[in-house]
Amino acid sequence: MYKKIGVVGDKDSVLAFKALGIDVFPVVGADEARIAVDKCARNDYAVIFVTEHVAQEIEDTIARYNEQVLPAVILIPSNQGSLNIGLKRISDSVEKAVGVNIL
Repeated sequence: MYKKIGVVGDKDSVLAFKALGIDVFPVVGADEARIAVDKCARNDYAVIFVTEHVAQEIEDTIARYNEQVLPAVILIPSNQGSLNIGLKRISDSVEKAVGVNIL
């Protein structure tokens, strides 16, 4: 059985993912973003991409899911550019796993 993938963010940033067969959840504001991420988690999404701009507004929700194996919440740049938050999280995870920052 295939696992589902979703992307949460502003409409302009997430709409293109629909062409790839990824479920898109366009949101406006932190409350809508929290609801969308929680809905994805409840509906067995294995991966939830969240734009960095939205993730800044819902850090508490993102942190809650970081304590779990699934869903994997991965931060991606929005169409407005990267804030380097996602790259920093990946770097921190790699350092935690191998004991040194190899990136």
